Amino acid sequence: MGSTLQSNTLYYGDNLEVLRKYIPNESIDLVYLDPPFNSKADYNILFKESTGEQSAAQIQAFSDFWHWDIEARHAYDYLTTSAPSQDTGNLIEAIFKFLGKNDMMAYLVMMAERLLDLHRVLKPTGSLFLHCDSTASHYLKLVMDSIFLPNNFRNEVVWKRSHPKGHAFTRFANNHDNILVYAKDARKVKWKMSYKEYDPNAEPPSQYTHQDPDGRWYTLDNLLNPNPDRPNLTYEFKGITRVWRWTKERMLEEDAKGRIVVPRDGKGIPRYKRYLDEQEGIPIGDFWGDIDYVKGDERLGYPTQKPVALLERIVNATTDEGDWVLDPFCGCGTAIIAAEKLGRHWIGIDVTYLAINLVKNRVKDSFPLAKFMVEGEPRDLGAAEELAKNRYQFQWWVLSLIHAIPVGSTPAKPQVGRKGADEGVDGWLRFADGPEGHVERVVVQVKSGHVGLKDIRELRDVVGKQKAAIGVFITLEEPTSDMVKETKVTDPYISPRWNHEYPKIQMLTVEELLQGKKPDMPTTVSPFQEAPKVEKSKKPIQQEKLA
Repeated sequence: MGSTLQSNTLYYGDNLEVLRKYIPNESIDLVYLDPPFNSKADYNILFKESTGEQSAAQIQAFSDFWHWDIEARHAYDYLTTSAPSQDTGNLIEAIFKFLGKNDMMAYLVMMAERLLDLHRVLKPTGSLFLHCDSTASHYLKLVMDSIFLPNNFRNEVVWKRSHPKGHAFTRFANNHDNILVYAKDARKVKWKMSYKEYDPNAEPPSQYTHQDPDGRWYTLDNLLNPNPDRPNLTYEFKGITRVWRWTKERMLEEDAKGRIVVPRDGKGIPRYKRYLDEQEGIPIGDFWGDIDYVKGDERLGYPTQKPVALLERIVNATTDEGDWVLDPFCGCGTAIIAAEKLGRHWIGIDVTYLAINLVKNRVKDSFPLAKFMVEGEPRDLGAAEELAKNRYQFQWWVLSLIHAIPVGSTPAKPQVGRKGADEGVDGWLRFADGPEGHVERVVVQVKSGHVGLKDIRELRDVVGKQKAAIGVFITLEEPTSDMVKETKVTDPYISPRWNHEYPKIQMLTVEELLQGKKPDMPTTVSPFQEAPKVEKSKKPIQQEKLA
């Protein structure tokens, strides 16, 4: 395991392997994870057209399906025989007796194995926020209790993510997520109160029931000391002897300011007049109904995307500038964007190259001057050959090098996108050419195995059937001389806008892409929805406007 952390780094790979290889013990201040919920749904990434409109083109990002297989069995064996927490092993064994070998059990053992390592990397002052829903939250809380211990449970936050939707004829519509919050050590945890700023035009909180003639709202606070054994604070005030919260001098000062009120027509126990407009704000509770779901320019088309405001609240409450934030299921990178904005170091991990590529583009769009690294993506031909063992991740990585929209097969559904009009297409590029608003398409094929002359001829056929302007063939292997000759026998594409000829059929090797070579064509547009630029905060923000 590495002895030092690499700040602002995206890791491509299994988060369990990354955690054990790169993340030292007690090095992280905040872990936020938003793993698949085991809700048995498919999630697709939506891309955009060159016009900026949402595209019909989409690809399955991941399936929220878990199955009891050899990997789940290995995780179960580890938890019940070798894991550092015997309590967790005993719990997993007990749940297994109840659930048996099924999808939920597979989900729980895979999550438990990772949560043990996330507990390991947290500092004693650190916190973990686990985003989930009612599908498995009750089981996850048991697992978390076994790892973090029940006394380190802090909150179960309820986030109202949307308006009720769906046709739930036999139940209430579901419109919230749960966030389980645990401290590594409740006695040492770093925590800052968060407040919503009071809106003077809104109704005051229920405890502020009194109002001065000038319109200021106030409540009457208790002035009695909770500790009865304080002789130095025991004295008579306004005819009543009690153990008071303040010294008599302080009480007289506040009384002179008109801040002491004796209720019940002067017969009650004196109380302190606390004004609403003098408070830091309204403390944020565990029901978050004031943070709206993702919409507008923030929406990037990624499934399960969370709003930046949600993550800002979490990061602000538990970390200081310069602290470390880890998201082991980083998806489209919302936690990373919040951490970068607020001046925290960050680490993101994801097992799909679709997500890694999206986060790379999002960080570049949001913070053009930001510096970050990507670990796990090939930097040489040998690493590319290793990645090619996973056909789909290799294909997505190659397409990302030329900013192409991926289509076609996915690991979960090998036949998705392989029928009809998309036959023979691994990716698309688009560029504006000709009359205003006219968009030309480019077919991209990616090959990691043996290639030959017939592949170039088949690409030419696909380009014709798709009425594409250009076809690009990308190969891991070195092409044959016959393949090179075949790319030159087709008439070029002539751009009416630029009055320039571009080869109709083009061929690039992965090695050439790694060296920076690109297809020869007019400027293309990134397939991802451009993220809005974000201005970095100069200091953490603790007050938020009450919606």
